[in-house]
Amino acid sequence: MNSIQRIDSNTKLSRVVVHQGVAWLSGLVAADCSQGIVGQTQQVLARLDELLASVGSDRSRVLSAQLWMKDMSADFAAMNEEWSAWCAGEPPARATCQVTFDDPDIRLELIVTAAV
Repeated sequence: MNSIQRIDSNTKLSRVVVHQGVAWLSGLVAADCSQGIVGQTQQVLARLDELLASVGSDRSRVLSAQLWMKDMSADFAAMNEEWSAWCAGEPPARATCQVTFDDPDIRLELIVTAAV
């Protein structure tokens, strides 16, 4: 039986779960939601880099991403510029949706699956 590794867990979630060479990351939002979409995207991607490194992975091994946005009409282009630069020509499968967050200052949440 293969082990399941749970990282940064509490009673509600694990920030990362690793099993059979795949890492599933729970939703990431910016720590400082007073920033606009560029700042929030940069924060989320920096945190994603940290979490991927913690399990021996990196951005080139991201398999899929779900991007949840508060306002796609206002923020999509600016977020996409940050995302494309971060992907550096190796984009994963991706879906982007507009949602309503419980905190009105959150503009982006990112959920990722990556190979380890």
